[in-house]
Amino acid sequence: MNNYINDNTARRYTAHVSILGTTQIHLRNPYIVGWWSAAFPGFGHLLLSKYIRGFVLFIWEVIVNVNANVNMAMVYSFQGEIDLAKDVLDTRWLLIYIPVYLFGIWDSYRTTVDLNKIYLLAEHEQHRFNSFSMGALEINYLDKRNPLMAVMWSAFVPGLGQLYIHRIVTAFFVIIWSVIFFYFSHALEAIALLFLGEIQEATSVLKAQWLLFLPSSYGFAVFDSYMNTVENNKLYEKEQNDYLVKNYQSPDFRIDTKQELK
Repeated sequence: MNNYINDNTARRYTAHVSILGTTQIHLRNPYIVGWWSAAFPGFGHLLLSKYIRGFVLFIWEVIVNVNANVNMAMVYSFQGEIDLAKDVLDTRWLLIYIPVYLFGIWDSYRTTVDLNKIYLLAEHEQHRFNSFSMGALEINYLDKRNPLMAVMWSAFVPGLGQLYIHRIVTAFFVIIWSVIFFYFSHALEAIALLFLGEIQEATSVLKAQWLLFLPSSYGFAVFDSYMNTVENNKLYEKEQNDYLVKNYQSPDFRIDTKQELK
């Protein structure tokens, strides 16, 4: 159940609160979104809450990257072993990788520009949206939360920051894939060996092909949780302000702008 049901009298809405999360459109920098798509295809779309497109591009990146050995080629390139980087690449997969990778960057940039325009139009319409949703499995509501807490939990395990701000779909996806990356990269095993002083063994046990997925996952989890906490707080304040103005402010209330300027 919701505390308000959209009646579709507006052409556009700025937000929607459901049991799976709070979805909203707001002004974003298209270059930042495009950069996240370049860092890891799918992340730019997940920032925009374009989940299906983001999931498809993310899973495509993992499958094709692993089979084309892109991450291994990057490791050899960083070490100056250019010939090894060339040898390890599988061109049967690499030629599929490039066009879809570029599409992810272009499409996330284009979508961000479009959503910014839609947001400005929706803000002009000022249509009401629900702020509370209750179902058999979950309860979600607009509330103010601490962005630093979201960052802290994301730094512990990617996805926990999204759970903190009730982005259930993104949280579930990020946590599952983080477990997969940790398992196949042997990162936690290497950390345990490092604490025991077995530095050489800790290095040898790592699987670079899977390990290079983790920095992007951590960075995205931190950025996404922080950014959405800040935007959710703004949305909460706006909804509260609109409610108070509508229900408690006198219709005769006016602000003398000329007097303020003086």
